[in-house]
Amino acid sequence: MKLNLFLLAFSISIFSIAQDFKIAMPVSKDDLKKNYYEKDSTANALVIYDYGNSFVDKESFWLRVQVKQKTKILRTDGIERGEIEVKLYKGKSSKERIKDIKGATYNLVNGEIVRTPLTSNAIFREENEKYTLVKFVLPNVKVGSVITYSYETQSRFLQKYQPWYFQGSDPVLYSEYNTSIPGNYEYNIKLVGSLPLVTNDNSIEKNCIDLYSGGGANCTISKYAMENIPAYKPEGFTTTALNYTARIEYELSVVNGFDGSIDKITKTWSDVDKELKTDSDFGKQISKKSLVKKVLPIEISSINNDLSKAKAIYQFVLDNYKWNGKSERYDVSIKTLLKEKVGSAFEINLLLENLLTSNGFKVFPVLMSTRANGLATKVYPVLTDFNYVILQTKIDDENYFLNATDPYLSFGELPFRCLNQYGRLIDFENGSYWESVEADGFSSRQHRVKLSSFEDDTFSGIIESKFLGYHSHNAKKKFDENPQNYREQKINEYSGIEIEDHEVLDFDKTNIDFGEKITISMEPEFIGNKIYLNPFLIKFFEENPFKLQERTYPIDFGYKDSYNYVMKIDLKDKLKVLEIPDAINYSLPKKSGSFIFNVENKDNQITLYFRVKFNHAIYPSEFYSYLKNFMNKVVETQKNTVIVLEKQ
Repeated sequence: MKLNLFLLAFSISIFSIAQDFKIAMPVSKDDLKKNYYEKDSTANALVIYDYGNSFVDKESFWLRVQVKQKTKILRTDGIERGEIEVKLYKGKSSKERIKDIKGATYNLVNGEIVRTPLTSNAIFREENEKYTLVKFVLPNVKVGSVITYSYETQSRFLQKYQPWYFQGSDPVLYSEYNTSIPGNYEYNIKLVGSLPLVTNDNSIEKNCIDLYSGGGANCTISKYAMENIPAYKPEGFTTTALNYTARIEYELSVVNGFDGSIDKITKTWSDVDKELKTDSDFGKQISKKSLVKKVLPIEISSINNDLSKAKAIYQFVLDNYKWNGKSERYDVSIKTLLKEKVGSAFEINLLLENLLTSNGFKVFPVLMSTRANGLATKVYPVLTDFNYVILQTKIDDENYFLNATDPYLSFGELPFRCLNQYGRLIDFENGSYWESVEADGFSSRQHRVKLSSFEDDTFSGIIESKFLGYHSHNAKKKFDENPQNYREQKINEYSGIEIEDHEVLDFDKTNIDFGEKITISMEPEFIGNKIYLNPFLIKFFEENPFKLQERTYPIDFGYKDSYNYVMKIDLKDKLKVLEIPDAINYSLPKKSGSFIFNVENKDNQITLYFRVKFNHAIYPSEFYSYLKNFMNKVVETQKNTVIVLEKQ
């Protein structure tokens, strides 16, 4: 059998470890006495042993999957691990089934092990059209318990060979998956996540399938194992967990029939390109000049400058057609969009493609998988991985990505949901290819504070703010939809500051930035005749967003980011500086980020400068501890910085 393995292989042997885990299901007193996991003090439970075995039955040709697990309950929140759910899918001609459900709870009572078995009346079924949900509840589960369970599922759905999740919400000491795959089934196999396999063994079993007709097949026998697997704990600045949770997945590629037939399931990109070209929801909707012949007004179609014309066409689509929130390539009709003025992302962006193409621009659709949908598989074509489309065009030797579903994006900007590393650019003439999808330049927040007056123990001045790129989108939307409500929220946002006046500067929702000016007054903290002033009237980060002990997946901001804060205090002859903080100059490894803080007292004026800069949109998990320490310094500086002044 030909297997396309996308797996990490290790040369070291863990024979002794594997031997120990062959008898891991029995529960010992040591298992029950240990109530703390040193490598993760926050763990609610610890999976001691996790075992799976998948094989095709020689007689029935059903896929049989045998599962065993042994788990220690460490905290109250871990008690729910005693409730197990198994989803069994239903098809048109067959449905999955489950058998041999067994389980028990073990507790230590007066120094002795007490076993309480699962009973049949604690097994439940819930039915709907698509699947059966089987639940079983283990008895007497409490903090300190060890639970064990096992079951077998049986399925005729060999298109998706049973995947195996090594990683979950709890840390795992050892997880092992064994498979036996008949040679007439060829699967693309991929390992997801960054965690390494400690066992990756493959061998051939001769004549594992023996038919009465005289036919048969050999089987590929595989064993995969991981150990000391950290829990996957969700945290901010990431995409979907499916991108990084350690697991093995299978996609059926070819079925070689015993009669000599060959059914090619997974196609090449060349095959897929041909299918897309004639697809009624895609290729049939592209570059149809007759469809949009009379759509554009003459004042747009007659523009001579290419960039100005492209921007005008883009704005025309934004102004006249609304996105309905749907993204999938399903039931796409530009003709319906032109009539109803509301449509999906595919309809709106392919309408934009038609309008640009009919006006002489070379435009390519780019199939995308959004951040919440997960990364598209690169190893082989899986069209169901894609749930969005954007466009790429070149104007005056510069490439632009375009998306016309959001009126608050400027020309060339993509919605945040599309910042998912790459997409598949569809070129029907020369063949499709992977295209990197990244945001250009830095997005930023900038605040300039000027305290120009000190009268009656009160500072007064202005705050000028500018939001650039992805920081501007939400502000533009909120202000445009309800200016009065936006101002009221701004008043509540800045605690300790009185807002005397608020002004939005040169507002245009199609601009890449959003600016505002606020006139303020504030009463500082006095102790005696001294003023203790925290200069950060606006804080970028109230707390460190990175709280995990360990993170096994990348830190994905989506875009390069910058935060700038400048304060100037005119002391005149009314205030005297007693104390200013020390300067800070701190960098992330490999010049991937920087934090600069400095305060100067010169010519009777205090000038504070604060900048945080992230030079990468995505950081590997190895940077997590550095980023965590980095953000600790940033948050502490904002919270604890004090300038001490004295009234004259």
